[in-house]
Amino acid sequence: MLNKIVLTMASLRVLSGTIEICAALLMLRMNQIDKALAVNASLALVGPLILITTTTIGLVGMSDKLSFEKLAWIVGGVACLLIGILKE
Repeated sequence: MLNKIVLTMASLRVLSGTIEICAALLMLRMNQIDKALAVNASLALVGPLILITTTTIGLVGMSDKLSFEKLAWIVGGVACLLIGILKE
């Protein structure tokens, strides 16, 4: 039997992949660079949101097994990732 938290995390990743594939097909259908860039820019919002949500769900699932120090390191690492992703 699958763990509910793992199933939720995997489902979010499948959703993210489906959105990416649909965006690629939309770009091909539009066949214009400016519109393809607009679709691509909208994907820049989806990726970090899925990352944050999936990581949060995983951390909540492991919260009883993590010390405060380890949790602080993980939060710091995720913050670094987000700064790297979102900073222009």
